[in-house]
Amino acid sequence: MTGVFDMQGFTIPASAAPFAPPAGWRALSPEYDPWDPIRSLQQYGRHELTSVELTVTHLCNMRCEHCAVGDSLTMTEAPHIPLDLLFRRLDEVEHLETISLTGGEPTLREETVRNILLPILKYARARGVRSQLNSNVTLDYERYERIAPFLDVMHISFNYTEAEDFHRVGFARSGNKIRYEAVEKLYERMMDNARKLSEGGLFVSAESMINFRTHGKIALIHRLIDEMGCKRHEVHPMYPSSFASDLPVISRDQMREAVTSLLNERNPDIWMLFGTLPFFACSENPEEHRLVKRLAAETNVTVRNDPDGRNRVNVNIFSGDVYVTDFAAIPSFGNVKDEKLDDVFARWREHPMQQAVNCHCPGAGCCGPNLLVSDMYYRDTDFRNRRALP
Repeated sequence: MTGVFDMQGFTIPASAAPFAPPAGWRALSPEYDPWDPIRSLQQYGRHELTSVELTVTHLCNMRCEHCAVGDSLTMTEAPHIPLDLLFRRLDEVEHLETISLTGGEPTLREETVRNILLPILKYARARGVRSQLNSNVTLDYERYERIAPFLDVMHISFNYTEAEDFHRVGFARSGNKIRYEAVEKLYERMMDNARKLSEGGLFVSAESMINFRTHGKIALIHRLIDEMGCKRHEVHPMYPSSFASDLPVISRDQMREAVTSLLNERNPDIWMLFGTLPFFACSENPEEHRLVKRLAAETNVTVRNDPDGRNRVNVNIFSGDVYVTDFAAIPSFGNVKDEKLDDVFARWREHPMQQAVNCHCPGAGCCGPNLLVSDMYYRDTDFRNRRALP
């Protein structure tokens, strides 16, 4: 990059990394995570819509066994709604802070990169909204290089210790036998792309699932993520949904042991973000309570409250349907063709399902379990009557 890069009022000095955020923007950090709904709850006194997730494709070159949206993947793409309509609806969101782009694999088609991703990312950058792209980064580097200057977070899934893991997990539902040699090249390209993007100044965040395959080797996975130069390692337990509904489920003790081993062996310079954990500060289980206290005390470690249904909605840009959470079988709550996103969210905020998990413990900075965690582990528990233990 030469000279000064200027994009609608934002400048990046020539000496900066090519994918660095605009000068003057607050750095993402354990102290500043705009996706966490606790921020808007603290600011406004109730959950407000601050984050919009956009499903921008139903295509993917992989078929991961744990995929949360695997049942919605297709072989052909439908026409999308006019972006002018989408931008008008985003303009109407009063407190919008973040936009996330997901799929499928959003970068699979060049047309999607050119006609959907770039316009949306430029819209977000011009409005001062932080953006995230969920990608497997297995394709040619050039398509990521095109969008990286306008992107805040490249979010990748990484649940592997070697190419054989990638082959076994990433193509488990492909329906066809995928040659190991071809998958091995994708695995190497994925790691190389993540490394290049990190070196270019982009915030690369790698997410790992704690499940029956990974719980005993999560620390090794962390070391590989460190080697790729990722600035953040996200860790979430795997819950049975979509493709993963028939996979073995590990116990809470195994989850706890996996988190503990990771805390013991992690690189303390990397931001560790845990999410959707079934452990809470109000737990009466001594070992779980000790783990929660340790998570709160560790440097560069955060536990993010689940955004889905709290400060975020998902918009399918093909149908226009609006969903409030991808963790429960809740049908569309509205459509951007007919109403404002703030109005859809306000209706969900009063829904009995949302009210059932609408708890907030200020002392612990906790919004309680999401719907799936509540249904799996705390079906008979009303978290609204619980408080953090000393």
